[in-house]
Amino acid sequence: MREKNRETSRRILTYIKRYEWETGETPSIRAIAAGTGIPRPTVQRHLVALGEAGEISYAGGVITTDMSEKTSSDLVTVALLGEVACGLPSYAEEHIESYLRLPRALVGNGNCYLLRAKGESMVDVGITPGDLVLVREQATAEPGQIAVVLIGEEATLKRYYPEPEKHRIRLHPENTAMSDLYVRDALIQGVALRVIKELT
Repeated sequence: MREKNRETSRRILTYIKRYEWETGETPSIRAIAAGTGIPRPTVQRHLVALGEAGEISYAGGVITTDMSEKTSSDLVTVALLGEVACGLPSYAEEHIESYLRLPRALVGNGNCYLLRAKGESMVDVGITPGDLVLVREQATAEPGQIAVVLIGEEATLKRYYPEPEKHRIRLHPENTAMSDLYVRDALIQGVALRVIKELT
């Protein structure tokens, strides 16, 4: 029975740490129960036991872990917002799939989000299907920057080259087998900062 109790406590602690890593917050008893399938009264009992053992701090119904204190200033929470095409433009679903905690030094300043790349048009700069692209949200881009460009209701990731003398924008794929895309109108939604492969 004791071994079973220890296993239940380990499951709860593992869930708390994973939840905190992904969201930057500690979960409620309700969230732990839903995520682990362990009844709420059992969750509460084990939280008390984990607190008494020094594994967590559990006071007033609030869970605090070592991770809360050590990482709060070093990590930022970034939303993963679905896919962006690296080929023909494709609708980018703007719903939050999940949150990831990334080092502040990696993200830098400004509002950032992550998009999952699909398609082959940016493979020559190392962006392959399934990679996560860290994007700084902004409405402008410099010529030659890799940008998330909205065309109508479709978003694509390409190098951005405005051609005002021709009243058009050239979107350049980084794949020698593909041709440039020309559009009259486009809305910039952000500029790619880096590719994150280790989180895919």
